[in-house]
Amino acid sequence: MSEDLKIASGAKSEQYASLLPQIRALIEGESDAVSNLANIAAALKEQFGWFWVGFYMVKNGELVVGPFQGPVACTRIRKGKGVCGASWQEARTLIVPDVEAFPGHIACSSLSRSEIVVPIFHQGEIVGVLDVDSAELNTFDEEDQRWLEELVKAIPGVNVR
Repeated sequence: MSEDLKIASGAKSEQYASLLPQIRALIEGESDAVSNLANIAAALKEQFGWFWVGFYMVKNGELVVGPFQGPVACTRIRKGKGVCGASWQEARTLIVPDVEAFPGHIACSSLSRSEIVVPIFHQGEIVGVLDVDSAELNTFDEEDQRWLEELVKAIPGVNVR
């Protein structure tokens, strides 16, 4: 597949429906997790223009920043801390319409206003999270959750410990 994405316009569902098969084709046959995560983060950022898109991977009992697109990020997050740590602890996707209203939010950037965090499971265990931040309030909803959960299921070789 060409590494050029076809950026879709229209409704959010149409954008995801166009992007997901492109991401699957891009990572198909590539076993290197870092390469796949880097390309996924770039594709999501390019399609949606979100403020920050990236991955935190579980390493030695902490979430450690992995491939991402956007400004510099927090390097390590403990379980239960911030939105990412809470998603990891609760083993579920968290949608935060206003990060200022989230107890214990970790502000890697004051420009982040809303967030969605999707846990990545491998053999029943959480090995990381997909973290997406927006500079706008109320950016993410159940539709984003559905599509992003589908996306993380397509990631091969996520167990990069």
